[in-house]
Amino acid sequence: MEGRAAALGAGTVLNALATGTGAAFGIDVETRATVELDPAADGVDGEIAEDAGADTDLIERCVALATERWGDGEGGRVRTDSDVPLAAGLKSSSAAANATVLATCNALGLAIGDDPEDPAVDVTRLAACRLGVRAAREAGVTVTGAFDDATASMLGGVTVTDNDADELRTREAVDWDVLVWTPPERAYSADADVARCEAVAPMADLVADLALDGRYGEAMTVNGLAFSAALGFDADPAVEAMPHATAVSLSGTGPSVVAVADSADPETDLGAVADAWGDRPGTLRRTTTRNDGAAVE
Repeated sequence: MEGRAAALGAGTVLNALATGTGAAFGIDVETRATVELDPAADGVDGEIAEDAGADTDLIERCVALATERWGDGEGGRVRTDSDVPLAAGLKSSSAAANATVLATCNALGLAIGDDPEDPAVDVTRLAACRLGVRAAREAGVTVTGAFDDATASMLGGVTVTDNDADELRTREAVDWDVLVWTPPERAYSADADVARCEAVAPMADLVADLALDGRYGEAMTVNGLAFSAALGFDADPAVEAMPHATAVSLSGTGPSVVAVADSADPETDLGAVADAWGDRPGTLRRTTTRNDGAAVE
């Protein structure tokens, strides 16, 4: 009873901390999970390859909830390895949860799909996503439930969600080049100053309107400026990127900053953004958006 799956990291269009409405987009960085189920095991043991001392409550809870719902309560082991840096605003928790839930379903021999009316589909990706969000809430790794991040990781493309209701409002494919700057420090979503984020709710409402109108670039940049101020991050990297990028934003609760270039826009130049950010401490990553989302392996 072994299963494997991979899920995407993501960047932010709208941080959901202010109003409960969020938006995010899948990017081509992955977290992979391997789950080994044992009906005789007492509980679930987890391992995170990149950090032997990291908290494994989330991935262990994902396996337990998935086997309770779709199996017979089997225990076992789960191991994740990831290209998504931890606590960097690139949705590492959502990617780990999605990959773990799908890997558990794979170990149980369940067919994954998107159409709930298809008799060949045992578990939809959206149902698996909601279960991972529940595990994240129970493990205390998220303030909002991060349904926006989770759907972008699971489904790919840009998603706009109501995080209070775990409702997917829209999803659309996008074709962007992506540049991510991740400084050395880390920021945990559960530690974010929610009251300061709620203070920028009028701007978050504007961002939501822009995103629902398909104006993702404008939405993302306004979000970045508002939440950089609310969360105490320097807005200079965003300002440096604006002349050359379609959009730029603080991702999640930071500290990463993500710039994107629409492949249809000849005026963009992420190389110039990389040059502007090149002297800053930390790492730069060039990647792209993805529209396929998470999958079993």
